[in-house]
Amino acid sequence: MAAQTAHARRRMLTLSALSVSALVLAGCAGGGAAGGGGDGGGVITVGTTDKVVSIDPAGSYDNGSFAVMTQVYGSLMRSEPGGPEVSPDLAESAEFTSPNVYTVKLREGLKFTNGNELTSSDVKFSFDRQVKINDPNGPASLLYNLDEVVAVDDLTVEFHLKQENDVIFPQILSSPVGPIVDEDVFSPDAITPDEEIVAGDAFAGPYRIDTYEKNSLVSYKKNPDYQGVIEGGAKTENIITKYYADASNLKLEIQNGSIDVAWRSLSATDISDLRGVDTLKVHEGPGGEIRYLVFNFNTMPYGAKADGADADKALAVRQAIAHLIDRDELAEQVYQGTYTPLYSHVPAGLTGATEELKSMYGDGQGKSSLDKAKQVLADAGITETVTLDLQYSNDHYGPSSADEYALIKNQLEASGLFKVNLQTTEWGQYSKDRTEDLYPVYQLGWFPDYSDADSYLTPFFLTENFLGNHYANPKMDELILKQAVTADEGEREKLLGDIQKIAAEDLSTLPYLQGSQIAVAKTDIEGIDKTLDSSYTFRFALLERKQG
Repeated sequence: MAAQTAHARRRMLTLSALSVSALVLAGCAGGGAAGGGGDGGGVITVGTTDKVVSIDPAGSYDNGSFAVMTQVYGSLMRSEPGGPEVSPDLAESAEFTSPNVYTVKLREGLKFTNGNELTSSDVKFSFDRQVKINDPNGPASLLYNLDEVVAVDDLTVEFHLKQENDVIFPQILSSPVGPIVDEDVFSPDAITPDEEIVAGDAFAGPYRIDTYEKNSLVSYKKNPDYQGVIEGGAKTENIITKYYADASNLKLEIQNGSIDVAWRSLSATDISDLRGVDTLKVHEGPGGEIRYLVFNFNTMPYGAKADGADADKALAVRQAIAHLIDRDELAEQVYQGTYTPLYSHVPAGLTGATEELKSMYGDGQGKSSLDKAKQVLADAGITETVTLDLQYSNDHYGPSSADEYALIKNQLEASGLFKVNLQTTEWGQYSKDRTEDLYPVYQLGWFPDYSDADSYLTPFFLTENFLGNHYANPKMDELILKQAVTADEGEREKLLGDIQKIAAEDLSTLPYLQGSQIAVAKTDIEGIDKTLDSSYTFRFALLERKQG
């Protein structure tokens, strides 16, 4: 009740705060901040080819959008610089107070940048709206174990969980589903437009947004009132992000010094070229990114709603593709070793990762096998060439995607078993179309939400999954839910192995490459290595210009 009272006191101030913010935004819309480039004055300019779908945390679940969110929203938990573990951010403390109740105490005096108090009522609102909106491109599926959020008082919030002793839940609070938003600015039951969010100035992260031109330019200003795990807050007063439609322009801009940092996605050739520039340094971080194919169980060849629907034949098609993919050729020919072959649904380096796909498909040693592909189709009674509509994004996963999928098409068609219709769509439309069953087989990439194998399993393989590809396996559901509440490390590792075995057998997705995080920066920019080592999302708060 106290939390609700606090918000009642502030509602009368909201309209005037929005109006002032809108005037400030209008005054900045000419892009004057961008003119400063990265030439000192407390400004660092970052360039990227990533795209933003939405900066409403309920409306997107992609790296480009979360790259904005992680700068401007506070979360209850956040990974610490230099490590994968999560620690309280907006929270002062967070712990299980009973087996199925996770209790968070907020720091005192928290405010959004518009001056509104940030209380437990905002926390409850933020998670309740995620569940209610449940946008197909949003991260609500991560809250599969959440039963109820209770605002006990202004500073105390309880998360009541369906299953007890959830070892993953603290990390979920640091994920894309976790940003805390202002209930006086955001809609409780619909995605809030980006322009309204910026005008509402409802931020509690290391930065606030000063100017916003979607997928063109975003300028950030340090939030002096930030209270969180990043000690001292942002290191640099102003950060500017410039968005590029073409990676060749991004390369040119970093090469001629017009920007300070290039972050996603330069081609392997571009990165190789830039290694030889004396004024630049190529930074590489942990390789948590994966590339994979998604099979829509309704619309893929022989899928449940396709012509000649037959589950056994559909599985045989997926298995044949798995037998034919040549990961080494993709890694070397397209990515020149900046990506490595991936034979598991959990990438190498994480506890519990196996290589089930390596032994089950191809020659059993990581190479492709035409004979096995032919045999699996024949055994299923498939004698005709399989027509495969294969979709990829031409602007979201870097300039090499076209070469990547041209090579996949060649690998499949060279077998004589497939006729591939290769199609491409820009990411803004792609992210919508894929959830509407328009793509039978399609490309996705993945950055983990947290440094745990669960981040590569739960969003993909629970029946109510982020992919929305109509995959369902009750045994998989059982094992995923069980591993999330298993504290014994050895027992949990075994469960993770069992999950990956089923994933390899069912093949609802087919992972094939694992990549490093790579940023190219001027030699006087510091903090990048710590950013790449501590989080799979680039955190501007750690960037600073070397003095002297």
